[in-house]
Parts: sequence; structure tokens; C-alpha cells
Amino acid sequence: MSTVADTLIALNIKDWNLKGTPTTEAEFNTMFLKVKGVDKNGTAITSSNTSDFGVTWKEITDKQKELQTAYDNNKYQRDRAESYPSIADQLDDLYHNGIDGWKTTIKAIKDKYPKG
Repeated sequence: MSTVADTLIALNIKDWNLKGTPTTEAEFNTMFLKVKGVDKNGTAITSSNTSDFGVTWKEITDKQKELQTAYDNNKYQRDRAESYPSIADQLDDLYHNGIDGWKTTIKAIKDKYPKG
């Protein structure tokens, strides 16, 4: 599952501070601070007012579900990437076994980890 911080980045929320790992709306509302600017000393001026946040807990949890679905739907890609031979080994396969031999090697991995 995507972290709240990762989700805020994915939502393009800028200038914030998160103190902790919230798992509920109430926790988020107490742990999240929106940076509104800086004072003359360079210290962040923050707001804990939810109307300043620019994002709601529902938007965060909805985006987390979307990100998780995308991650789950691409499992085959991660599995294939781990299983493919290195580029050097693939080039060696091409040299020794030709394009058909290389295709056989790659097809076996694609068949083992089909799309969707």
C-alpha cells in the first residue's frame, strides 16, 4: 500500500509536513501541516487548519486505492523483469541461437507471467 507521503506526492500536493504515519482522517488532520510560507528567519509558517490543506483524507484514500490497483495490475511486469536474462545474456543467446532461439527464451517467460 502506498504511504500517505507517497500519495501526497502522487496527488501533486506541495509544501507540507507530515508528523507520523496517519491511518485515519482524525490522525491525518492532527499530523499534517500545510506550509504557508516562511518567516524572516527562514522558518516555515505552517497551518493545521484543514481548509488550508488542499487535500482531503478521502482524496488520499481514493488515490491510495488507485495506486494499489495499478501496482497489482502490473505484477506480471515486475515478475517478467526479474526473470528476463541480463542484456549480456540475451545478446549471447542471440549470437549462439539466433533470433528464433532468443524468441523462445523470452516467450517462455512471457508465457509464465501473462498479462492481466
